[in-house]
Amino acid sequence: MSKNALPKRSENYSEWYNDLVKRADLAENSAVRGCMVIKPYGYSIWEKMQRALDDMFKATGHTNAYFPLFVPKSFLEKEEGHAEGFAKECAVVTHYRLKANPDKKGGLMVDPESKLEEELIVRPTSEAVIWSTYKNWVQSYRDLPILVNQWANVVRWEMRTRLFLRTTEFLWQEGHTAHATADEAIAETKQMLDVYATFAETYMAVPVIRGVKTANERFAGAEDTYCIEAMMQDGKALQAGTSHFLGQNFAKAFDVQFSNRENQLEHVWGTSWGVSTRLMGALVMAHSDDNGLVLPPKLAPIQVVVVPIYKTDEQLAAISEKVAEIQKALAIKGISVKFDAREGMTPGFKFADWELRGVPVRLALGERDLAGGTIEVSRRDKERGEEGAKTVQPIEGIAEYVETLLADIQANIYQKALTFREANTVRVDSYDEFKTIMARDESRGDGSVGKFVLAHWDGTSETETKIKEETKATIRCIPLVGQFDSATEEGTCIYSGKPSKQRVLFALAY
Repeated sequence: MSKNALPKRSENYSEWYNDLVKRADLAENSAVRGCMVIKPYGYSIWEKMQRALDDMFKATGHTNAYFPLFVPKSFLEKEEGHAEGFAKECAVVTHYRLKANPDKKGGLMVDPESKLEEELIVRPTSEAVIWSTYKNWVQSYRDLPILVNQWANVVRWEMRTRLFLRTTEFLWQEGHTAHATADEAIAETKQMLDVYATFAETYMAVPVIRGVKTANERFAGAEDTYCIEAMMQDGKALQAGTSHFLGQNFAKAFDVQFSNRENQLEHVWGTSWGVSTRLMGALVMAHSDDNGLVLPPKLAPIQVVVVPIYKTDEQLAAISEKVAEIQKALAIKGISVKFDAREGMTPGFKFADWELRGVPVRLALGERDLAGGTIEVSRRDKERGEEGAKTVQPIEGIAEYVETLLADIQANIYQKALTFREANTVRVDSYDEFKTIMARDESRGDGSVGKFVLAHWDGTSETETKIKEETKATIRCIPLVGQFDSATEEGTCIYSGKPSKQRVLFALAY
């Protein structure tokens, strides 16, 4: 491996991912252990994700609000399952002031007189503080439904962190809705799962499997958790989004009641749903290659880069004039374009730099191209030397050509990911075969990948726990109807031999 090359995915997938996130200027570790700095290029991608998702939320009737960062400990304790589920991850504020440390020049210490009457939790999620607020908002069925989302940060005190995938603080959105009936809340839960799946597939170009979590994997405090699961290029699963049917659990915990149409008091029914900057990790791991990022055009901060090829200032001036026309034509079509006229850098360096950053389309324009009325077009979704990776096109009509090309790249990236997932999804009927698949040795460096395994399970938490303990594999979801042709077939549990109603999806996961 050359000094400037990325590690190869086939040799060390984890090192490749960590290096790529940093080298492509997406994020870096911060001075605060376990936290990250999202750099401007990475944040630009997150902003495009936010914008698309926010539009989808609003199209389904939701509005944005904001709730406090701090949650009184007594609020978190009110819903028992919720408190137990998050207790080990909570950061706790006990004091509110520092003072000079007399034993250390310039040092500070906690002022013991500033101890809070009640400890505050830095929100790991906002159900508790939001449902305490909804109690003041709801009196009658006329006040329902409440369809609220917030964009925020949360803190979960992780011991083992990795940029985007698992950090102590991360960015996300969390929807919290309240309804008059269970049916309405369940419909909301499923609707938002579909929103997430549509976003993942349409914008991220990542195919996902819709399903329901087992009781062991369910969100703390929920009656049901729906999820979308995606396969990364090492064959591991990544949970890309969750939508929770909360039942009346939080309404009862915070006494959120309403007068129904018959003027009788009832507890409201709730949902919550969220995706986070973990999607950034999914975007990197699902598509990128040994040369750098491969970004779907719909989320690329820069969709087209133009690199001039010149020797003299006069040539650059002539090229720049033509590029200005191209930029204008592309901008009219809503395509973001950058003209890379940086001095002191060779075209080859610029090509590699933009390849690393995953810009979908690269245009190269030199004196000969200008004279011949042509321009070189390279597409990032194809490997170097692959048929169609590089072509020469007329400058006339190049905006229309690029517009069509970007749509083709978006579709091709999705299809490649789908083909990969299908090729690495297997049906297994014996525990010996299951253990062999899950025992993949990642240190072999032979390019082997894990599998999504569809296997029968007897439905018990005991069997699920035993399989996880013995193989590290988890049930990613119970696939919803229509996800796999034969997932609903009856059979025999691979572990216990007991009857099974359908196959479930097992995998090693992030």
